[in-house]
Amino acid sequence: MTETFEFWVSYLTNGRHLNWYASFQYTVIAALLGGAFALLFGIGGAALRNSSLPPLKLLGTIYINMVRGVPDVLFFIFFPLAFEQLVELVIAQSACPAGGGAGVWPPCPEANWFLGTGEYLLLASVSLGIVYGAFTANVISGALNSVPRGQLEAARAFGMTNWQVLSRVHIRQMWVYALPGLSNCWLLLIKATSLLSLLQITDIVRGANLLGAPNFSRTAGVIHGDWRWGYYLALLLFYILVTYLSEKAFAAITRWASRGMPMAERV
Repeated sequence: MTETFEFWVSYLTNGRHLNWYASFQYTVIAALLGGAFALLFGIGGAALRNSSLPPLKLLGTIYINMVRGVPDVLFFIFFPLAFEQLVELVIAQSACPAGGGAGVWPPCPEANWFLGTGEYLLLASVSLGIVYGAFTANVISGALNSVPRGQLEAARAFGMTNWQVLSRVHIRQMWVYALPGLSNCWLLLIKATSLLSLLQITDIVRGANLLGAPNFSRTAGVIHGDWRWGYYLALLLFYILVTYLSEKAFAAITRWASRGMPMAERV
């Protein structure tokens, strides 16, 4: 019994497992930053779509309709790579000699931009924000249109300016209609964090697959067989816990946003 306990303690606290435990923080950080960027892009996209200016309205419509149909993995590959090469192109204009390095990228070693985990994590968060910002924009745009027009006209009749009507009535009531859809967008974003390994970030799903695979040692022989089911079960419980906490948080936010609004009971 003692030997079994010592084995599990030493096994679960080795360097590979400690790195895997640390990767959970990257998942949480990417989800929180990605959610913040998604809300930012969503508000901007909804504002463009509801704009009275045709060019802005067209731009918002294109962003919302096109990005929602593109697979997440393409943005995870395209955007960080395109941004990295754009930065290297700018550096190369001043750091590389004219005509040097034809046919290679970057044109010279001085233009090579080495990204660390922090930079890749930020790019991953922006990629999540771009993709799920389109979904968020669609939710917010629909919520804005769901606010009864009679209440907006009544506010104007009381002498409120357009800005007061927008900030105190329109946006104030919009959140009640938008929060259920935003909750779905948030949960979809959390699931998409499993793509972090595409950007060379230590990912909890990839780490679970590596740790759970049959492990051999030349001196000790077989350390363990295929234990991936156990690691995937741990990830399942982790995502269930995150989902549970997210639902509780959105329920609390919904109650806060619904204060003093009897119409919210019918949403």
